[in-house]
Amino acid sequence: QWRQSSYAGDAIITAVGLHEGLWMSCAAQSTGQVQCRLHDSLLSLDVHIQTSRALMVISLLLGFFGIIVSVVGMKCTKVGEEDPVTKSRIAVAGGVLFILSGLCTLAAVSLYATQVTYEFFRESTVPINARYEFGSALFIGWGAASLSVLGGSLLCCSCPAKERRGQQYYRQSQPSTAREYV
Repeated sequence: QWRQSSYAGDAIITAVGLHEGLWMSCAAQSTGQVQCRLHDSLLSLDVHIQTSRALMVISLLLGFFGIIVSVVGMKCTKVGEEDPVTKSRIAVAGGVLFILSGLCTLAAVSLYATQVTYEFFRESTVPINARYEFGSALFIGWGAASLSVLGGSLLCCSCPAKERRGQQYYRQSQPSTAREYV
């Protein structure tokens, strides 16, 4: 549901709701029946759909590798190096992958939204209630991109400062101030 049929205008048609996404188009009847069909050919698709598809696949791959790298870089895991500096650098690499994944998602969703906006406001013979507007997937995509960039930024902040690199923090025992009773 990257774009859905618009309900703007005077004559509202509620019998059929049209939804389109990156991979298929669907028509929802007022009776609850939904019929979907895959896009026929990759080469016959608009450029913005092909670009958004590619960016979303790249985003998914970057996010998957970001999860794997980040888990290896966590201090609580025993996978990989035991050196805290190396672990923090691995976590930062995972954060960078998450940031790149979020940016790819943001680019794909924003490109698609720009095209939907352009087609909605373009002077055309198509009535306004037969045009498309933003679908729920665009809003979910913007939220996911924001969370991915935020999470990646937090992971990138896990790198220790230069003067503290490589030091282990141990709790030092404090001298006892309690009085001893004889």
